Amino acid sequence: MEQTVERQIASRLKDLRARRELTLEDLARRSAVSRSMISLIERGESSPTASVLDRLAAGLGVTLAALFADSERDDAAPLARREEQPAWRDPETGYVRRNLSPSAFRSPLELVEVTLPAGTRVAYDTGSRYAAVDQQIWVLSGTVEVTVGASLHVLAAGDCLAMRIDRPVAFRNRGATDARYLVALTTGAMRAGRPDAGPRTKGGAL
Repeated sequence: MEQTVERQIASRLKDLRARRELTLEDLARRSAVSRSMISLIERGESSPTASVLDRLAAGLGVTLAALFADSERDDAAPLARREEQPAWRDPETGYVRRNLSPSAFRSPLELVEVTLPAGTRVAYDTGSRYAAVDQQIWVLSGTVEVTVGASLHVLAAGDCLAMRIDRPVAFRNRGATDARYLVALTTGAMRAGRPDAGPRTKGGAL
């Protein structure tokens, strides 16, 4: 399954870049990821970390979740069975994210399930994005420390935190067992002055 997801990331990244008529150099400049690294990812020759993928998604004006989904289609099924939901493991931290939303189905809302291993910290340092992303975190089990900019929030099971992704965000599990949480997110229009040659595409953030 993980090899399939890696191929999906490679294909999706190349497709999103082409839809926006961005060269490798353009995306490298917008994302702060080197041209050579982007090329390796698009060829399926590199296993990028969550931080790298988030920077690429931000540069494309989509969420991180968009890199694991198919392009939206009018005939897409509105149901995603558990076995059909793509799950990906970050090679750097071992954290696992699963796209719960039906792939390619047109919807302003995306759902992602995350498993954060004990003693793990995942940081997204992207900050300002080419499209506004709002999300809410609902902890299913364990305890998660969420840092949004300079603000620290300690979330226990049942707690829910809403945020706009316009500054660095980090997730940390100081516990002895895995923590699980649900992410619900929406993506707004591209920012003025930041052209997007392609149609608005479902996607993004954590």
